[in-house]
Amino acid sequence: MRYALVSVMMILAAGCGQQAAEPQHPGAQAVKPAAEPAAAPAATPGATGTVGGPTVAAAPTPAPATATLGQPAPDFTLNDTEGEPWKLSDHRGKTVVIEWFNPGCPFVKYAYGEGPLADMAKNAAKDDVVWVNVNSGASGKQGHGLEANREARERWAIAQPVLLDEDGAVGRSYEAKTTPAMYIVDKAGTLVYRGALDNAPLGRVEDDGAPLNYVTAALADLAAGRPVAISETVSYGCSVKY
Repeated sequence: MRYALVSVMMILAAGCGQQAAEPQHPGAQAVKPAAEPAAAPAATPGATGTVGGPTVAAAPTPAPATATLGQPAPDFTLNDTEGEPWKLSDHRGKTVVIEWFNPGCPFVKYAYGEGPLADMAKNAAKDDVVWVNVNSGASGKQGHGLEANREARERWAIAQPVLLDEDGAVGRSYEAKTTPAMYIVDKAGTLVYRGALDNAPLGRVEDDGAPLNYVTAALADLAAGRPVAISETVSYGCSVKY
């Protein structure tokens, strides 16, 4: 079964374009437990220098330039396919799912056609989860362009915004390597999951194991007030076309 799955994925990866990387198998990789968020710095004395002077809250920990589990997710602003700006920090207080997207990628086509992404964002929205897609494809590359992404939204009835990251700055900041690739930011703005959508590329689980949707599981953990049990996996799919 493993070799049949690898063969099918290699053939489909060829449809991802010349830059497509060999598909990776999240089910065959070790996953990491949730990282503990960094402790907030203690309050510091006021600048008056007098004994008993006022104290002020420490400045918020700035987001790192590169996304790091357990740390504040790097903030960003991108325009969507309708020309509207979308900023991550505007959604502080809500759980946010960031999905790397390429409408020309066979793995994305499967996920939206008959796979789990056909209705995941809609179902998550019922629980007040914000979902956004990011396309980091460069000009001239597979899946790039305003019209291609508008058409994909219409074809697959995608309700969430599709953001265009044409220079790839946001994708590189998050170290997004494949489409799809999934990231979850909790209500406090901390990155709590990154990696694969599930353990079933193209609907097939390696070695006939049990299917597991990592994103659904992580969202359930957050909704229940638990740490995310599986916080990192290896994403699979087409390479991001920077």
